[in-house]
Amino acid sequence: MENIFDVKTVQNYIDRINALTPETQPLWGKMSVDQMLAHCNVSYEMVYEPEKHKKPGSIAKFILKTFVKSKVVGEKGYTRNSPTAPQFIIADRKNFEEEKKRLIGFIQKTQQLGEPAFDGKESFSFGKLKAQEWNNMFAKHLNHHLAQFGV
Repeated sequence: MENIFDVKTVQNYIDRINALTPETQPLWGKMSVDQMLAHCNVSYEMVYEPEKHKKPGSIAKFILKTFVKSKVVGEKGYTRNSPTAPQFIIADRKNFEEEKKRLIGFIQKTQQLGEPAFDGKESFSFGKLKAQEWNNMFAKHLNHHLAQFGV
């Protein structure tokens, strides 16, 4: 798994994101490129802008921790057309440049804060996660969607 706390890895993600254009088409799935960028931003919003999202209740959190957590924070990549949690569904079109800028900023901020800031940090849905679990979650999600758009 790539290390999202590493400067070179982050630059690779930024280069891939910068290779996208508003006209880039997906190789699979229903999202437009602007929606994909906004979708990827949700993971970071839950860390840096938590007021934008409703936290799951105790029963929902138990279900997420029991049945979903290992798939999200584990090493194995996502399959094409995997189900998407409701808060990650982006129905409206978004401003491509704005979403791209936000995503790059979130990725850079995460790298700059580093592993210590994420080790034991509370996740919206999964409770406290190790830095490696945060890394896996962010890296897998970015790789999945950037590959979806051929970059």
